[in-house]
Amino acid sequence: MIIRTSLCMAAALVFLCGCAIKKIDSIKRMEWLIGTWEHKTSKGTLYETWSKASKNELTGKSYMLKGKDTIIYETIRLVQDKDMLFYIPVVKNQNGGSPIRFEGKTISKAQFVFENKTHDFPQVISYLKINEDSLKAEISGLRNGQEERRYFPMKRLK
Repeated sequence: MIIRTSLCMAAALVFLCGCAIKKIDSIKRMEWLIGTWEHKTSKGTLYETWSKASKNELTGKSYMLKGKDTIIYETIRLVQDKDMLFYIPVVKNQNGGSPIRFEGKTISKAQFVFENKTHDFPQVISYLKINEDSLKAEISGLRNGQEERRYFPMKRLK
C-alpha cells in the first residue's frame, strides 16, 4: 500500500511539473515578438515595441512619431495567468481607459490568436510570424453587423 501511494504521489508530481513547464513555455513562445516593429502607412509610420517585463509577462506599446513627439495609441500586456494567456490592451480614448482582456485561443511558435467575443471591435487579435524580421498583425470581428479585418504587416527594426 505504501509503495502504491508513493507511486501515485510521484506520478502526480511529474504531471504537475509538466504542467508548470507548459505554462512557462506558452509565454516563452511569444518572446520572438521582443523588439521594435514598424508598419508604414500613408499617414506616417506606426511602431510597436515589446519587452520582457517578467517570466510571465511581455509589455508592449504602439505609437507614432510626429516630429519630436511620441503619440502613444495603446499599451499592451501579454500575461500568463495560471494556465491561461491574455492579451490586455489599453487603447487611448477607448473603453474609458480601461484594459480589455482577450483570451489566448491559439499559441504556437509562429502564431498567436486572442479573442474577446463580447468586445465591440475587434473581437480577435492575431500575430503571425513570417520570419525573424517580418510579421503580420491582424484585428478582426464584427463592426455594425459587417465582418471587418485590418492587416498590419510589420518589419523588425535592427
